[in-house]
Amino acid sequence: MTNTASKGMLILALSLIASLPLASCRRAEKPPPQAAEAQSAGTPDGEARAQEAGTPLLGKPAPTLVLKTIDGQTIDLSRFYGKRPVYLKFWATWCIPCRQQMPKFEHIFETQGDRIEVIAVNTGFGDDEAHVRAFRKAYGLKMPIVIDDGRLAAALNLRVTPQHVVIGRDGRIAYMGNLDGDALDTALRRAQESSTSPVVETQTAQMAPVLQTGDGVGSLSATGTTGAAVPLVSPRHRPRALLFFSSWCESYLATSRPEVAKACRSARETADRLSANDAVEWLGIAGGPWSTKLRDLVDYQTETHPKIPLALDPSGSLFRSFGVRQIPTVILIDAEGHVRGTVPPGGDIEKAVASLE
Repeated sequence: MTNTASKGMLILALSLIASLPLASCRRAEKPPPQAAEAQSAGTPDGEARAQEAGTPLLGKPAPTLVLKTIDGQTIDLSRFYGKRPVYLKFWATWCIPCRQQMPKFEHIFETQGDRIEVIAVNTGFGDDEAHVRAFRKAYGLKMPIVIDDGRLAAALNLRVTPQHVVIGRDGRIAYMGNLDGDALDTALRRAQESSTSPVVETQTAQMAPVLQTGDGVGSLSATGTTGAAVPLVSPRHRPRALLFFSSWCESYLATSRPEVAKACRSARETADRLSANDAVEWLGIAGGPWSTKLRDLVDYQTETHPKIPLALDPSGSLFRSFGVRQIPTVILIDAEGHVRGTVPPGGDIEKAVASLE
């Protein structure tokens, strides 16, 4: 057996071993075939999406933000700029390629952590601290872990998981990708080899206030399946229920987070049934990592045949505006365009919608 083949077998074995503890958490490791093809650790689609999101940011100042780890430690990103490169990796516990890449990610932290700041950034999308802590224990992770509140995702154009972001010593974004192969290795090496240089600009990561009950939705709109803008407020001046979901929720999470997949299907079926009553209009809004292209929405329609109209939130701005971090979530809007309530995952959608009629 060649050295290359031996290394390949070793990496595969480590990945399989690392995935075993999660079985005790009742989380399956193997995605369904269609999800594996779309989101496996080796597809060009994820890399293309990450590069498309990252291209406008390359060379731009990285965001300045004070992060807090799940252990309560604070990390001020700005204090590294001009002194030390930074490697941020967006990931999620339900993400199969994130799991596959985790052994190498931990290895990078252990072998390069004295030369580059390595931070694991959980997206906070469809995740919570309990799942993150269980994941850390299962994989034996030692690097600092933070859970994003949406500001880093917005500042760094999060579109896929995993999403790698390498920031040079000068505090400028140097690389963004999805794969953990040669391109990432090269970016990390170059970042460490670069000389210290002053930072002349900073970019403060900010997020608009979350809409609360009673707030007006205004002119917010989603992107329809034809690419046209779809206003969130009903043009017919009727109450509206917004179903926030992800196009992969029912299929991809069927193995990695089956209880969420079941909740997404139940919410869709409930919305379809209640939409027969024309007193309240329905609009499904897809978003989150991997739900950023119109083709993602069209594929979902083909697979599930929903009865309610659908739209897309490609940048995640609508999810952030309503503070949606878990799917499925229903936001209720009255006929005058004001937020009237939120139905979290597992909530009584039918009862909440009846209060709008």
